[in-house]
Amino acid sequence: MHTTSIGRRSLLQGAGVAALAATGLTIGESRAQVQAPWSTGTELAKLKAPENACDCHMHIYDARFPVAANATLRPGDAHVADYRLLQKRTGTSRNVVVTPSTYGTDNSCTLDAMAQLGPAARGVAVVNTGVTDDELKRLNGLGIRGIRFNLVQAGATSLDMVEPLAKRVAELGWHVQIHMLGDQIVKIEDLLNRLPSPIVFDHMGRIPQPAGTDHPAFGVIRKLIDKGRTWVKLSGAYQDTKVGPPSYADTSKVAQAYAKAAPERMVWASDWPHPTQKDNEKANDAVLFDLLTEWAPDEATRRRILVDNPATLYGFSK
Repeated sequence: MHTTSIGRRSLLQGAGVAALAATGLTIGESRAQVQAPWSTGTELAKLKAPENACDCHMHIYDARFPVAANATLRPGDAHVADYRLLQKRTGTSRNVVVTPSTYGTDNSCTLDAMAQLGPAARGVAVVNTGVTDDELKRLNGLGIRGIRFNLVQAGATSLDMVEPLAKRVAELGWHVQIHMLGDQIVKIEDLLNRLPSPIVFDHMGRIPQPAGTDHPAFGVIRKLIDKGRTWVKLSGAYQDTKVGPPSYADTSKVAQAYAKAAPERMVWASDWPHPTQKDNEKANDAVLFDLLTEWAPDEATRRRILVDNPATLYGFSK
């Protein structure tokens, strides 16, 4: 009896170790948690990420690459190895590296990170109207799938570049990613309706609080979604909240409304290393990931948001 008990215990322990190995974590990490730079807390997310779950918006910073002279955000280094630690907390395995405003139109840091991350990574670049067709084709071959216009931390691009560049990248099947405040978005509704390329809105369209879904920007984005070529990143819950963590109840209502209305046009993202937050006020990425259980309570919907939609938008294998 004693021998049987020990054998069964060994079998269960072996199965546990095998299951843990499949997550990429060691026994020590499972008990002691994981510390990822630029992220508060050490606990793992409670929500189990499905296979091929994608973080659709994160940045890499590396002092090897020169900062743009007019950059307003200049965070410290956040390397690929650091991000790998974050992935152990969230369980995501695919990701989209977005060129931050820090580097202007120099996409070297993003491309270097994508090369390190391998086939599980795609990228979003920043270019201006001076970019050549050959350069766009080169970026496409390296895994870039869209261009970003950050008109909140403005500098490298301007509003008048959006339409001409959208026409050029549409031929490559790329999208135009928009980071603008909700009030700004309302003012360019006509422009957005003219764009020939798909549109992706950063951070839920930066809907102001406490107006939330009653703000006109939410209506503008919803109408664009209904036209069939617009996507929204369910990310940056901390960007416009008045409530704050851990519930982010006000911005969570916006995310819930988006996910309920058009789950087929939603993707999720961490926005790590949270460059707009102060170093001592970084978000807890496990908490941010777990918010998805409230934003999209249905497991099939979460899989759509984490796996299927990113595969379509960024060209991952299905």
